[in-house]
Amino acid sequence: MMGYIVYFHLMRSDEFVRSPYNQRQDSLAERIVRGKILDRSGKVLAQTKTRENGKEYREYPYGDMFAHVVGYTARGKTGIEAVENSALLTSNAFFLEKIQTEFKDQKNIGDNVVTTLDVKIQEAAYDALGSSKGAVVAIEPSTGKILAMVSKPDFDPNTVSEEWEDLSSNDDGVLVNRATQGQYAPGSTFKLVTALEYMREDKSFSDYSYKCRGEIKAGSNTIHCYGGKVHGGVDLRDSLAYSCNTSFCNIGSGLKVESFRKTTKELLFDSSLPSDIPYKKSSFALRKDAGPAEKMMTAMGQGQTQVSPYHMALITSAIANSGTLMRPYLVDSVTSHSGTIVSKNRPDKYAELLSAKEAVQLKNYMESVTDYGTASVLGKAGYTSAGKTGTAEYSSDKEKDHSWFVGMANVDNPDIVVSVVIESADGTAKAVNVAKKVFDAYY
Repeated sequence: MMGYIVYFHLMRSDEFVRSPYNQRQDSLAERIVRGKILDRSGKVLAQTKTRENGKEYREYPYGDMFAHVVGYTARGKTGIEAVENSALLTSNAFFLEKIQTEFKDQKNIGDNVVTTLDVKIQEAAYDALGSSKGAVVAIEPSTGKILAMVSKPDFDPNTVSEEWEDLSSNDDGVLVNRATQGQYAPGSTFKLVTALEYMREDKSFSDYSYKCRGEIKAGSNTIHCYGGKVHGGVDLRDSLAYSCNTSFCNIGSGLKVESFRKTTKELLFDSSLPSDIPYKKSSFALRKDAGPAEKMMTAMGQGQTQVSPYHMALITSAIANSGTLMRPYLVDSVTSHSGTIVSKNRPDKYAELLSAKEAVQLKNYMESVTDYGTASVLGKAGYTSAGKTGTAEYSSDKEKDHSWFVGMANVDNPDIVVSVVIESADGTAKAVNVAKKVFDAYY
């Protein structure tokens, strides 16, 4: 029992203190004005105001834009409002100020939470996604700072109480944060994982060659390259650049399932993810006894594999950062209302997802995607970039698809990684164009 008490205080006490279900928080709210949530430059994302009748309410100046990541405090708490509940209801004001305030029978002002989010980048991602359903995640790979997190469809956190019935029964899952909780077939972005596995299994991968005829037999099925294209002779670089389905089906058919599963596990599939806010685990469902068709479909990012935009951002961040995934975080610091730093988060290594040599090679291949491949729209930008596009079918109708992009900018020393998914793009909306607007805003 003593051992558990020590463990609880050291490891789990903060979790219980922060919990929105902890009634102690209600008593704190009676004595403290809930602090502000700020972006990294000090712009207000959430603040407490008082009506003429003296009743406090929470105001979100940017409305829908930060709805899922910042969250709300009506009908429960979500997002950063939930994660930093304790900090926002704690006052580290100067002790004489606190004494004076309490003597006047007034509330002390709670601490502010300074996030890693950037209004400019968030706005660019939000506007670029437009009316489409989907998500955008932007991360600084060298530190793990989350710069933007957008999910659509969205809602106005200012009016959650009034619109709760409609929001909670909405068929579109408007309250779901698609960035961390959305589960999608990764499409061709998964070819990065397949390429990594092939590189590990075949040390002569640089000598790989294949003649694409635009289609390949997979059991009783025929798999085509996107748009019916015939790529001709391709090596591994070209296969990734052109996102050649038949080439990756050819590669996938020869991979060892258990080795493939080990690689995906190292990339955090079927594993816990480092995240401050709720998420869903990604899954790699290739069976040991899988037939050629299933192996081919999985290798090109279809099959039963499911992943979130957030998870793809983590994998891409590791590639950008020489194989090392930095622990992602949303809160830079907690300060008193006057600006005195109470606590500050520092960049922290989470795990080595792949070797530095493997990361350099994949990054090199990803440059060909933006140089002359499927994301060449980025090749004309004023910054270097590398990435991978994806098209994920979600229906028996081959014209129905989600659009994906994962990538980085300033390739030699990446500043920012972006992961984008657009639901039901159906061959029109392009995730790479959303990413470009985010990169453009960054620079």
